[in-house]
Amino acid sequence: MTLLDLGHLLRKHLRFVIIVPIVCALVVGLYSILFMRDQYTATSSMFVLAQTESSNNSSNSLSSDLSASQMLSNDVANLLRSDRVKNQAGNDVGVPGLAGYSISVSSQTTSRIITLSVTGPNAQTAADINNAMMNDVSDIAQSVMDVQPVNPVEQAQAPSSPSGPNRLLYVLIAFAVGLFAAVVIVVIADMVNTKVRSADELESLLDGVPVIGRIPEI
Repeated sequence: MTLLDLGHLLRKHLRFVIIVPIVCALVVGLYSILFMRDQYTATSSMFVLAQTESSNNSSNSLSSDLSASQMLSNDVANLLRSDRVKNQAGNDVGVPGLAGYSISVSSQTTSRIITLSVTGPNAQTAADINNAMMNDVSDIAQSVMDVQPVNPVEQAQAPSSPSGPNRLLYVLIAFAVGLFAAVVIVVIADMVNTKVRSADELESLLDGVPVIGRIPEI
């Protein structure tokens, strides 16, 4: 099938090709509005510093302190991802196991800043969980490593607007999928249809024998 044939086929079934993606987009849009709850993301950041007993301000000492702080940053990030911190924070705010909330911890090897994000259906609860986790990880780090490395930079605040779901994106994806499905259905239906639909097709089947008459369907 050439592109010209495909274009002619799609024009012939243009109504079907248009209706299917629109219906898919409407279904997904209604589903996202009626059944998908708004999600809110509360974000905080903390600075991790390794406190050493050395008072030497040489470049070697500063480099050693920086390396130690970056290693502590990785340790604190792993603690934030641990079930111990999550369960303790969940008990603090009355959400056992942080059910319905997702945790995201972002840290880089070249930075001592850790970003903690909590996403869930309630804005204030997400902020409370975030701050509870930051306080709990500081206490746990002090008890486990005998240091106080976590210094809050920015406390989490209850977000005023939802961070998701991206309903427009879902609708656009549904429209694109519906359009693709409609084209595939039309092409497959045309391929499996063995009816002779024109005089040209009949002549090609009869090896060039011309059609000399037609009987209209009454």
